[in-house]
Amino acid sequence: MWMRSATGARRLGTAGALAVAAGGTVAGALPVREPWGLWAGYGPAATTAGAVLAYTGLTLLVLAWWAYGRLLAGGRSPGVRYTLVTLGCWAAPLVLAPPLHSADVYSYIAQGAMVLEGHDVYAHGPSVLGPDSSGADAAASVGGHWTDTPAPYGPVFLLLAKAVVAGTGGILVPAVLGMRLLAVAALVLVAWAVRGLAAECGADPSRALWLAVLNPLLLLHVVGGMHNDGLMIGLMLTGVLLALRGRPLAGSAVVALAVMVKSPAVLALLFIGLIAVRRSEGPLARRLVKGLTGPALVAAAVVSAASLLGGTGFGWLRTQGVAGTIHTPLSLTSDLGQAAGLAARALTGAELTAVKGAVQSLGLAAALAVIAFLAFRTLYPWRGRRALDPVYGLGLALLALVALSPMVQPWYLLWGTTAVAATVPAGDSGLVRVLTVLSAGLVYETAPSGHTPPYGFVLGALACAVALVALRRRPASPVLTGPGGVTVPPGRPSVSRPR
Repeated sequence: MWMRSATGARRLGTAGALAVAAGGTVAGALPVREPWGLWAGYGPAATTAGAVLAYTGLTLLVLAWWAYGRLLAGGRSPGVRYTLVTLGCWAAPLVLAPPLHSADVYSYIAQGAMVLEGHDVYAHGPSVLGPDSSGADAAASVGGHWTDTPAPYGPVFLLLAKAVVAGTGGILVPAVLGMRLLAVAALVLVAWAVRGLAAECGADPSRALWLAVLNPLLLLHVVGGMHNDGLMIGLMLTGVLLALRGRPLAGSAVVALAVMVKSPAVLALLFIGLIAVRRSEGPLARRLVKGLTGPALVAAAVVSAASLLGGTGFGWLRTQGVAGTIHTPLSLTSDLGQAAGLAARALTGAELTAVKGAVQSLGLAAALAVIAFLAFRTLYPWRGRRALDPVYGLGLALLALVALSPMVQPWYLLWGTTAVAATVPAGDSGLVRVLTVLSAGLVYETAPSGHTPPYGFVLGALACAVALVALRRRPASPVLTGPGGVTVPPGRPSVSRPR
């Protein structure tokens, strides 16, 4: 019955989230040392049992999300409020859990301590912290290759991390929970922005919230793993929403703050400019100059002020490529570059890193070409099709950037998915199906401990295969129950397609 009931899906997802949190308590990304002893290891047997429980809970959460989405695709929604309450039920169990599926939060805390103590966070890694530092416990838990890696994040995020360390004294459990409060705030901001963008784009708000924030990939990696991508996405979408509501300069300032968390948000400035161009009148050249220059100047002013007033300087400009030096199997260009480099070394003695770097650069060039074409399509019809909605164009641009980036992590899919979600009509679409399948598969790539075991790819591939088979079935006839168990009669709402 839960497959046909919104209430059943909510309960199943809540049970799954509880299992993820409970399993993560013994099998999560636990610290190397933690003075309170709350997140201590319990031995191999307990760790294995916890991982099995966490994976079981994750599967229940994915099934619940899938069932909820099929109900939305096949009939009337139980409403935005019901969807938001469901989000709260699924997110709440993760709030007090230890870091899940990623140890990145320890890097964040250590970098906040570096800023607090006056270290150059863009020249050194967390290993520079001494044993008496407020970030020493966090630094001890930073993953191997990140120990000596400078921060690739902007000053705004580092100042937030600094504030968390200053407020908690760097004591590990309070510091992690402080970072999780930022993650929950980011979740709320993303939900608010997606709902507003859906209204502006004529999309189904419940369907948009389902794909964007009920998504297990977001819950797992933004709330559970506390990745700062959630804050970047929330600020970026908020800026675009302000632009759609006639405040492009204010929107550009907010997007600049998103860039000062993570740099990929800069693409939103291009599409804010295109929104202004579409709404202005006069010769195209003048409209382009005015529409694109305004957001760029505002963003440059905000970025400069944040870099100077924050005390971290402009070192973030030189560290944007550090992540690309780390090979991630999800990066198509890195995999192709690695294969080409090995072949070239065997045949000609060429240096592997040089060949791999060239392939990665070609991938980024291809991404820029795709983004330029999407910008063109946002202004002009193409082959009988009307111009792209700017929000949809932004989503596609971010997805293209991720697909061709030299470093790809599972949660990077959320960059474009959240923007695409805000333009989703009531029914299914090809892109939504692709994003749904990928989201269902990518949640399995990383283990609760934050490692990337080979079986994670096997589980992910299996989840994608099952999802593809399930998509061939018609959506279930809805039995949507609202508060108090009231049954909502089936029927498809009339929702206009994105502009």
